[in-house]
Amino acid sequence: MVRHAQPVRVEAGSVPGPADPGLSLLGHHQAARLAEWLAPEAPTVVCTSPLRRARETVAPLATALGVTAEVVPGVSEYDATSGEYIPIEELRAAKDERWFATIEGRWDDAGGVDPRAFQDQVVPAVESLIERFAGERVVVVTHGGVLNVFLAHVLGIDPLLWFHPEYTSISRVLAARRGQRSVATVNETAHLYARRDETEESP
Repeated sequence: MVRHAQPVRVEAGSVPGPADPGLSLLGHHQAARLAEWLAPEAPTVVCTSPLRRARETVAPLATALGVTAEVVPGVSEYDATSGEYIPIEELRAAKDERWFATIEGRWDDAGGVDPRAFQDQVVPAVESLIERFAGERVVVVTHGGVLNVFLAHVLGIDPLLWFHPEYTSISRVLAARRGQRSVATVNETAHLYARRDETEESP
């Protein structure tokens, strides 16, 4: 499960309807590094949230693998209908009220939905992918809120928003056919700083 790359900022009232930003220049660079890192693992299925920032993030990987990314509405972000997109990092740095609303679970005050209701949407969507693609390696490009609530479900923890996924960070979930789920890694970012040929030992 991968968080999307860095998107552009969308101010309230600057676009008609919901904000659906694409990637910044840095975001496109992050997406390219992600593709270089994951393509050698040869995932057999690639999925994405319908939001533009996720679709643009997954595009280089899908191209490298020669596959079409499947759009999965159930892994869209909790604030998908919001009329603005301000990166959570900016809200945190500014001690913005929307940051406090987010971390305190008052997602309706930040243009979203109740965290429990959101988790009830996300978990079946991810579980459906696990069931459909049993035995395969699946990449899902999604969002910080989705990662938080699904991994919280697997770990059985509360609160539901419990860590900050970096842009294009990778979190790996192992899913057994008998129903066991385990978190293998959280928030991997090695691909943003190194390449595989720099980290592998020479023969």
